[in-house]
Amino acid sequence: MSVSVLLGLGLGLLAAEGRRNRCYFNRTQEYCVCYSLSEETISSIIQCLPATVVEFQGGDLEKYIAFPIRDPDSSVIETLGSLVIQKIIIGNVLVPEILLARVLRFFSYTHVRELAFENCIFQGTGDWGDMDDQNLPIRSLSFHNVTSAPLTGHEQAFSSLGMWLGTLEELAVTSSRVTSLPCAVGRVLRALRSLNLAQNSLGDGSLTPAFCQGAFPQLQELSLHHNNLSSYHSVCEGVELLPELWHLDLSHNKLMAEPSSSCQWPASLRHFNLSNTGLDEAPAPLPPNLEVLDMSRNHLRAVDFSLSSLKKLFLNQNLLQAVPSIRNYPVLDTLHLDNNSLSELPRDEVKLLGRLQDVAVANNPFSCSCSGAGGLQALAATGHLGQGWPGDYRCHSPAQFQGWPVAQVPVSVLHCDPAAVVAPLCVALALLAVAGA
Repeated sequence: MSVSVLLGLGLGLLAAEGRRNRCYFNRTQEYCVCYSLSEETISSIIQCLPATVVEFQGGDLEKYIAFPIRDPDSSVIETLGSLVIQKIIIGNVLVPEILLARVLRFFSYTHVRELAFENCIFQGTGDWGDMDDQNLPIRSLSFHNVTSAPLTGHEQAFSSLGMWLGTLEELAVTSSRVTSLPCAVGRVLRALRSLNLAQNSLGDGSLTPAFCQGAFPQLQELSLHHNNLSSYHSVCEGVELLPELWHLDLSHNKLMAEPSSSCQWPASLRHFNLSNTGLDEAPAPLPPNLEVLDMSRNHLRAVDFSLSSLKKLFLNQNLLQAVPSIRNYPVLDTLHLDNNSLSELPRDEVKLLGRLQDVAVANNPFSCSCSGAGGLQALAATGHLGQGWPGDYRCHSPAQFQGWPVAQVPVSVLHCDPAAVVAPLCVALALLAVAGA
């Protein structure tokens, strides 16, 4: 077997004739794309040898199921070890699992750290026995819009792949109609740091079995956005056994804020994304040690909770009519309140807002009375009023200033601080009265 054919099979570069049947290398990006390689055109893969990312699109892998695949000799191993390829993408192909199981071990001779499957169909079952005690350099594995048999019942494959899966750090299975994840998967993925299950069909009852005792012991980042989750309490119960969870994304689920729950979120949780979840009120309890909380694009009319560690709070695109008290967040440095129903910034809150590094209050129906325009102008003067100033800050009332940029509203001492004028006037009148007497 030639080295080029072995490379093709070992890296999953399989083949059928097509209109475009060769590889294209972008030297600037160190990116190579191969379309529908065949035995006749596989030699064009040589162009991809200097690439760090190689993408293979299309092919007919079924014709290679019976193809004999032998262990590589020393010269081939040396060639594989000299490749600089870091990532391989395989797209738009039907993948027989029996073939995948036979060629996957060839990755152990390479430096490939990322493997991605996009728009693929996995067919049949593979004999994973050849992967027993086999390690691979791959640390990131992703599947997007793939179809396969349910993972339940594949325990033998998990066992054979255990040594490699136990070192995997990133896993993404997105847009693949996943409804459940067996507990056994999480127990094998002992080193996983990031798990992305976005845009699937996970429901409230699927989380507790997936994140069972002993599963995902090192997991820090979990993305569950765009699923079928609805119970805030059930999600809390589902992830409470993840001891290292640091970032949780629940955005684009239709969550209900049930009465205060006794469930305890992992104490490690620092970043929490609840944006676009249909919330009418802030749910309780919130993770106690949060540093970043995103509740933008909801239906919140008021916010009344305290988080002593919170640094960044995103409440843009809600229905808020009042600025949340900054005193509830003593270390806050970022507050976004764009696109709400705020008419003014209270004078006492303006002073506190001025201590923040990033404040955004654009596109609110501001009343450009003294306190409204004056507060915003004072905040802008601190240099911490961020995106949108001054163009996206316009007056909604009173009538004489409607449509005006807030920055251009004249704020005089007479109109905005009557005490500053009345007090000296009273003193002057008193002195005149004394002098007249």
